[in-house]
Amino acid sequence: MTPAYPAIKDLVLVGGGHAHALVLRMWAMDPVPGTRLTLVNPDPVAPYTGMLPGLVAGHYRREELMIDLVRLARFAGARLILDRASGLDPAARRVRLEGRPPLDYDLCSIDVGITSDLPGLPGVEHAVPAKPMAGYAAAWEAFVARRLAFPRVVILGAGLGGVELALASRHRLAAQGARPEVVLVDREARLLPGLGASARRRVLARLRAEGIALRTGVEVVGIGPSCVRLAGGEEVGSDFTLMVAGARPQGWLAGTGLEEERGFLVTDACLRTSDERIFAAGDCATLAGAARPKAGVFAVRAAPVLQANLRAALSGGRLRRFRPQRDYLKLVALGPQEAVADKWGLSLAGRRLWRLKDRIDRAFMARLSDLPAMARAAVPAAATEGLAAHLAGRPLCGGCGAKLGPGVLAAALAGLPAPQRPEVLSGPGDDAAVLRAGAGVQVLTTDHLRAFCNDPRLMARLTALHALGDIWAMGARPQAALAQVVLPPLGPELQARMLGEIMAEAAASFGAAGADVVGGHSTEGAELTIGFTVTGLAGRVVGKGGARPGDALLLTKPLGSGTVLAAEMALARLPGLLLGEAWVACIAQMERGQGDAAAILAPEAQAMTDVTGFGLAGHLLEMLEASGAAAELWLEAVPFLPGAVDLARAGQGSSLQPANLAAASWRMTAPVDPRVDLLTDPQTCGGLLAAVPEAAAEGLVRALRVAGHDAARIGRVTAGAPHLTVV
Repeated sequence: MTPAYPAIKDLVLVGGGHAHALVLRMWAMDPVPGTRLTLVNPDPVAPYTGMLPGLVAGHYRREELMIDLVRLARFAGARLILDRASGLDPAARRVRLEGRPPLDYDLCSIDVGITSDLPGLPGVEHAVPAKPMAGYAAAWEAFVARRLAFPRVVILGAGLGGVELALASRHRLAAQGARPEVVLVDREARLLPGLGASARRRVLARLRAEGIALRTGVEVVGIGPSCVRLAGGEEVGSDFTLMVAGARPQGWLAGTGLEEERGFLVTDACLRTSDERIFAAGDCATLAGAARPKAGVFAVRAAPVLQANLRAALSGGRLRRFRPQRDYLKLVALGPQEAVADKWGLSLAGRRLWRLKDRIDRAFMARLSDLPAMARAAVPAAATEGLAAHLAGRPLCGGCGAKLGPGVLAAALAGLPAPQRPEVLSGPGDDAAVLRAGAGVQVLTTDHLRAFCNDPRLMARLTALHALGDIWAMGARPQAALAQVVLPPLGPELQARMLGEIMAEAAASFGAAGADVVGGHSTEGAELTIGFTVTGLAGRVVGKGGARPGDALLLTKPLGSGTVLAAEMALARLPGLLLGEAWVACIAQMERGQGDAAAILAPEAQAMTDVTGFGLAGHLLEMLEASGAAAELWLEAVPFLPGAVDLARAGQGSSLQPANLAAASWRMTAPVDPRVDLLTDPQTCGGLLAAVPEAAAEGLVRALRVAGHDAARIGRVTAGAPHLTVV
């Protein structure tokens, strides 16, 4: 993650549309030195709309048409911010976001797509908009799963998209044995004016053959839970109402002050808006004097021009003109694996046209999913003996996966003298040092994380929560924090931006936990690293010792963050798994602070620790060593993050995991199982592990779950020498 050149300007891509996805792919192959690239999108994956009818018809799996923006951003070296844009301030050069402070830019591009909802229509909450597509796809699958015998589907909007989805819907429902009733409704009297006469006749004939009813030249005045109401009082029964009626721009675009036409941003032939520092492409934009239909083909064709012009704007080069074609090959899906082709007034139909469409669509997706693996350092011919073997291991991870192994750490600390000062009550060995402070105690800890993503604000929040984990694990209340920040090579303006983001997020995260950020230290280095030294106060501490035979073992978070983070850094790809969604689920768990969990557990806990770098097995063995006891771990009861077990089974894992396993395996009896590998997976922002009295266990788990924690009882403490038995 070390940049070859310092970044001095920010390029922000707002939206993960097709054009921006392709720009990311091209940028990865030839980045502009000195530029920090950022992608803003609310979701970790984005649908390829060309394959949507095939998904609805049941020909594709969901993951086959989803562009994994997390993998793509990693490949491009881009910062990914999972948030929704809500506005733009061209004068201040800032993008306003729904869930975090505004984002500064030097150059901006917008590709946020469109929506097909009808906000002014009464009862619109009873219908599903076709765009954005992710929500539609989920709602459709849920509807199909109901397996109604006589399902009724009403589609508002009988344009090309509505017709394809009507045919696809009927095919899918009929294929599972239902007798569907599908109705297309449109205010226009004439359907599909954009198709040539021959292709139009073929499509209308297929609609008639499939028994799809056409209600044209009518006005929809409302939507109910089980019907669509038309002007004049007629009601059309509906179990699933889909809105495909036209293309509506994102509402915030009209408030940007940029030139727009019916809410769509107007661009010149070079894809610039009325502000020369802001470009736009895809369905959210319209080309001045050369408007084209809202079709993905134009976004795809615009991508190389957009990428070239963003490079030119950053480097002082000459801009290129975008010349969209006047007509394009339309391949209309007919429900089964058949299609109609239309161009220049000519048409063909049949299964061969479906195969052509399928080949084109899969080729597009392959461009965005078949990404080269991370390059490994080549070992020179004349190298120190053993260097090749050392480099053959897993690439160095970020987060807690970058810490030193337990064996190395134990050897280094073995010679450390015992504390000499009377107020220092404990030294190395527990989660935090304990100092006498008045009638109570003060706990002191420090932690830092090597960045595993390019978002400094997210890294600051996670590092703060990770450092607070030691305070909470001791049953203490956070008090104060000092920051230690190593910034990557940046220009002065970006240094100020990045450090400002880090410190603002640190203040918010520690403030929410009841602590103050009181200062710190910053330097410039090879890559971003953030650390915090934290103090806390307590009347008494909960240490690692004290677990007793018969105690129940409780865990407050699922395992697997080290494996998921390592897989994301390695651009891993597994069939059936969207890595970006697994990564987001992992981050969501990591962002869950453990302060309230500690408050629930501390009054009852005999012993407690947080599960971090040495993994569950390593930290549990530390607890058993301090308590003079053994433990039984129930593998079926241990929770794991989505995708973690599949990734472990495929050989993905943290660079620290082998050292953790070596340190724990000689005191652990366990079956051969990928879940066992995750017991030594290093956790960043891991959960709390507590030994509690058997009688209190059920109530504590219930209270933790009510508080929003994915807590579980995972085993019990037993008598004997420190040893872990996994069953």
